[in-house]
Amino acid sequence: MKSFLFFLFVSFSVSAQYTIRESNAIPLHGKWLFAMDPRQVGVQKGWYTLASNAQGRNWDQVTVPHCFSADPRYQFFTGLVWYKKSFPWQVQTGKRVILHFDAAYYATTLWLNDQKVGTHEGGYTPFSFDITDFLKNGENLLALSITNDTWQEGSIPGSKDGDSPNDPFMGWMNYGGLIRPVYLTIEPEVYLQNLKVEATPDLVKGTATLKVKAFIRNASQQANAPKLSFTLQQKHRTIPVSWKMLSTSIAGSQSGVLEAETSLKAADVKRWDLDDPNLYQLRVAIAGDTLKTSFGIRKVEVKGTQLLLNGQPLKLAGANRVVDYPGLGSLEPDWLIEKDFRLMKEAGMEFQRLTHYTPSERFYELADQYGMLIIAEAGNWQLTPKQMDSDTIRNKFKQQFTEMMQRDWNHPSIIAYSVGNEYLSEQPAGQRWTKDLIAWSRELDPTRLYTFASMRLNILPKRAEDEASQYCDFVSTNTYGNHARALDHIHSLYPDKPVLISEWGVRADASGGEAGQAKHISEVAELIRKRPYVVGASWWTYNDYQSRYVGTAPNGYRPWGLVGPDRTPRPAYAVYRSEMAPLTLEKVRWQPGGQGVHELIIKVTARGDFPAYTLRNYQIKTSDQTIPIPELKPGASVEVRVPVVGFDRMLTLDVWKPTGIPILTETIHLTETK
Repeated sequence: MKSFLFFLFVSFSVSAQYTIRESNAIPLHGKWLFAMDPRQVGVQKGWYTLASNAQGRNWDQVTVPHCFSADPRYQFFTGLVWYKKSFPWQVQTGKRVILHFDAAYYATTLWLNDQKVGTHEGGYTPFSFDITDFLKNGENLLALSITNDTWQEGSIPGSKDGDSPNDPFMGWMNYGGLIRPVYLTIEPEVYLQNLKVEATPDLVKGTATLKVKAFIRNASQQANAPKLSFTLQQKHRTIPVSWKMLSTSIAGSQSGVLEAETSLKAADVKRWDLDDPNLYQLRVAIAGDTLKTSFGIRKVEVKGTQLLLNGQPLKLAGANRVVDYPGLGSLEPDWLIEKDFRLMKEAGMEFQRLTHYTPSERFYELADQYGMLIIAEAGNWQLTPKQMDSDTIRNKFKQQFTEMMQRDWNHPSIIAYSVGNEYLSEQPAGQRWTKDLIAWSRELDPTRLYTFASMRLNILPKRAEDEASQYCDFVSTNTYGNHARALDHIHSLYPDKPVLISEWGVRADASGGEAGQAKHISEVAELIRKRPYVVGASWWTYNDYQSRYVGTAPNGYRPWGLVGPDRTPRPAYAVYRSEMAPLTLEKVRWQPGGQGVHELIIKVTARGDFPAYTLRNYQIKTSDQTIPIPELKPGASVEVRVPVVGFDRMLTLDVWKPTGIPILTETIHLTETK
């Protein structure tokens, strides 16, 4: 047991960099053995066996989480690799041991103590195995083979089925390895696997209804009828409620779902909103086990061309974030996620489809806490008609989509799911895919909106019924150029649907350079503001990213970013921050006063066109004071008085959101007239 405690201690410094969802997790981070297997002989030669491990030769040591594609020793390798780790264990009767992977790219096979445990396909979603029956007292050997070769047809995301140059390559790097946390949990024989919370507010009465589904595994041989108990908190305040429960018996070696429902009175309802992101914590317990989750109470809907959050229309800017960082590849330590989150929020990136796959859960946790609206997307990236009609491809997509949804369905920041990006949506296969997958997804989660990102709407079709966006709650368009014509065409096809520009932008190495990139933002923002049906515009991309795709710059990066690979802001970032701030500041007048005390009058205007939403509890801050801004609805203005002491000629004003994010900086020349 002492050796096991030591193992936990040495793993802590690594695991502390990565938030793990399970509070009772035993991290398996730290030092692992690693080897490349270019000839794919590892299984035949028994690399996963205890006997092979005893030899201990020709294996490197790496630190997990690990992205071998970003490790200088292996960065040019694509193919099969192996990871191995020994750890001590004391077998406990009446307990189940679950091995969790938050993600491993791309296809994984697992062995434990010479026995094959199972396989998983999909590079960005979590999976787990019950390894109880494979464990033994003393040292245990965990071995994994992982391939990142997604250049062959059949993986999602992956190669197309054509023969054109660059068809095998997706638009971003196939970063391979154990890229996210690996950990164990010890469970009783009857344990909670997952929770789903559906929180529905009544916007008129101010009340809310909570529906909870508890997913339970009965690993024993006997039927069991577990009893649920609940603890509901909001900001550490326990809320007393009565639950109506639907109990059921779960047969041995089976899984089941227990459901419960309750109502919250108006005094106990604090809705989750963009600038008031109230969160609740729910603790569900059965005999011997508990599980916790956070959730928010909010209502997202579309009415005509409006997107409504809690009954209020809003229009927001955003950006698409690619999981990529120099030296890390697709690793996402907490510090990087927090850095990206603040940079995005400070520049008005509030509404986005983050990218074509799901990032780590920590990003969604921060989005919940600070207020951000997200479209989550699984891996249909430019699938061909033949692929979309393939049952094999559809089943793989459904598996990954389900894993994504089951991990993330309690995050209030996720308002919509996308069933793909840039496929031929005017073709029969594209229409079938969209209709079928949205209908299937709604069965799993009817509480979200559904869309996909189309690049076909800019010129096609002539009739709405000839394109798959007819099945979406709102239209998402990837539009690069001719924005006014394209948007007007889309609106003529779907006059009763909101439009999100899910991608737009220009590269920093285009003919106009970085100055042209910055100018493009202002030009397109002006066009968007004239089109009230546009509810969002998400720049491609927030950050530069590595790629092998056609058109990649000679340095290996695609320079679409508002920030560079290391997150150094480009000039375009400052322009985006100014253009996408929800309000403007304008000097009205400067009033000199006696004894060095003066007054600056500022006109604060909430944008009425784009972006636009009601502003509550915003503040203006100077170096020595904070001035509250009264509530402003879109298009409204107010004059704010800013006391000034001294004789400085310039004053810097920062506007802060109530969530503690500075979103606009203006320097005012004090003594000059308006």
